[in-house]
Amino acid sequence: MRKVTTDEQFRETVASSGVTVAVFKTTWCPDCHFIDPFMPEIEQNYAGRIEFIEIDRDDLPELCSELNILGIPSFIAFREGKEVIRFVSKLRKSRDEIEQFLGRAIEVSAAL
Repeated sequence: MRKVTTDEQFRETVASSGVTVAVFKTTWCPDCHFIDPFMPEIEQNYAGRIEFIEIDRDDLPELCSELNILGIPSFIAFREGKEVIRFVSKLRKSRDEIEQFLGRAIEVSAAL
């Protein structure tokens, strides 16, 4: 997953015509570390359909405030610079839940 460290990088990446999923995390978040072992395989499974980027909420607090990122990890799918769908919950996210969200992101994007 490509790490995005500037507001400009974020805006350039999500402006693409394909689906981009931004994963908002921090280094100190246990639930963020919980997803680390299986995310590379999920990324591989969605290669060519979704571009994944990672944003540390502590590195870009203004952007996260603008996007109303309160809980972490948070997943937001973008297409052409606009939010398509988001997956946020206070509970730990399972692999199945993440994959359901990604499938839904592709469906919603295709319907636009």
